[in-house]
Amino acid sequence: MAGRNFLFVPGPTNVPDRVLRAMHVPMEDHRSAGFPDLVLPLLADLRKIFQTADGTAFIFPGTGTGGWESALVNTLSPGDKVLAFRYGQFSHLWIDMMQRFGLDVTVVDREWGEGASPDMVRDLLAADKGHAYQAVCVVHNETATGVTTDVGAVRKAMDAAGHPALLLVDSVSGLASIDFRMDEWRVDLAITGSQKGFMLPAGLGLVCASPRALARGAGARLPRCYWSFDDMRKANATGYFPYTPSIPMLYGLREAVNLLLEEGLPAVFARHHRLAEGCRRAVQGWGLSLCARGPQWYSDTVSAIMVPPGINGADVIDIAGRRYNFALGAGLNKVAGKLFRIGHLGDLNEITLLAGLAGSEMAMRDAGIDITLGSGVAAAQRYWRETQQPLPPRATGGPAEAAARPAGSR
Repeated sequence: MAGRNFLFVPGPTNVPDRVLRAMHVPMEDHRSAGFPDLVLPLLADLRKIFQTADGTAFIFPGTGTGGWESALVNTLSPGDKVLAFRYGQFSHLWIDMMQRFGLDVTVVDREWGEGASPDMVRDLLAADKGHAYQAVCVVHNETATGVTTDVGAVRKAMDAAGHPALLLVDSVSGLASIDFRMDEWRVDLAITGSQKGFMLPAGLGLVCASPRALARGAGARLPRCYWSFDDMRKANATGYFPYTPSIPMLYGLREAVNLLLEEGLPAVFARHHRLAEGCRRAVQGWGLSLCARGPQWYSDTVSAIMVPPGINGADVIDIAGRRYNFALGAGLNKVAGKLFRIGHLGDLNEITLLAGLAGSEMAMRDAGIDITLGSGVAAAQRYWRETQQPLPPRATGGPAEAAARPAGSR
């Protein structure tokens, strides 16, 4: 099929050309004397993305799921009590992992469309007089439902209860796109993957651990080998890894971090919020609703859009892919067939997202959803035009100036 296939799933995301070029490298000796010149600055700059001065960053060959496992096995022991909130497919899967490891998990089910409740965190921890809970686990951005939890409010709730539990946060589809303040919110373990806001292929599990989390490792008795923080720290201290790293991915990560820092994290977060709000205006223009049950839950990286009764969201996705050559995200588990998802994170701007919105309109109409073509696109355009930044001064001597000169002038 002619033309480029665009991803509007919430990961993997489109990989910028700069990152692709950075990954196109020959293999090299990962034990060479020069390899730390790549690794040590990268680990230091990765901490800037987590917004931490005290945390230790880890780069595992793996995925966000591997990051989940590393967080659990380096801090907990069989039978430890854990408080975990379930409000989507990925919080559900993380809880499933905890239970497989033999942890004693108190599962708090929330409506799919809401996030973790700080009030419930406070009340449950306040009732735990003996401080049996060793960790509180929340998903920052639940990819399946387009819901963001206020991690800062969760930390305040834990403080209000005076509880010493660790705070473990999955920010797989949040970090590098949505504001995440590891030190300010005193997050003990933050987990993400390379294929979302970092604009890379899947293949790296990125984790950052607080000093308190690292200290817990001495007493943690869950088995660990590949995911051992201790092994990583010993090797990373001199710029190496305890096993063979993915060399092209490291170069890609280096370039992705460069892109994020060049734009500046506040600008990255503002861009994602503005693009997401344009998408939400489009959903309103179509007369449809989001899975997220209120503005306090709206995600700036993915919008989960409910389809009308009698329509299968999978049909919208199938038509988008087979007829219009672009990818939308599917509904998962409880919301399978009830929605489709538009991912709006990573390497994109207004024009890119307009293509996704326009394609979604065509796919929805073809699937039998009665919307007016152009209604969502126009709503997004209006919002983005109303909120656009002033143009920078125009450089002289460019094509526009040349076109304005009288014919024959020099």
